[in-house]
Amino acid sequence: QVQLVESGGGLVQAGGSLILSCAASGRTLSIAYMAWFRQAPGKAREFVGGINWRNYMTDYADSMKGRFTISRDNAKNMVYLQMNTLKPEDTAVYFCTAGNGLRRTDYWGQGTQVTVSS
Repeated sequence: QVQLVESGGGLVQAGGSLILSCAASGRTLSIAYMAWFRQAPGKAREFVGGINWRNYMTDYADSMKGRFTISRDNAKNMVYLQMNTLKPEDTAVYFCTAGNGLRRTDYWGQGTQVTVSS
């Protein structure tokens, strides 16, 4: 099992930046891929971006490219989501996921709320 805990959410003004963190623990050696998803009120959960745990390659949803950046700290088993130029439509609960294969989402964190005010 892998446990994921997100942090860093909060209230930010439009145009601002925020960094979300995700701490992985447990059987982290089994992780091949980690990703961020988000779910806005009344909307379906959507993919934000992910990172290959082994070669650090990242991929993003088209709408997130250029504003969002995913990185990881190998030593700390942490993954980060840097969000810039935030918009009110970025308001959502952001979830961290981990998978045992590329683009798998076997484990989910509890989510962290991000609210962007206009």
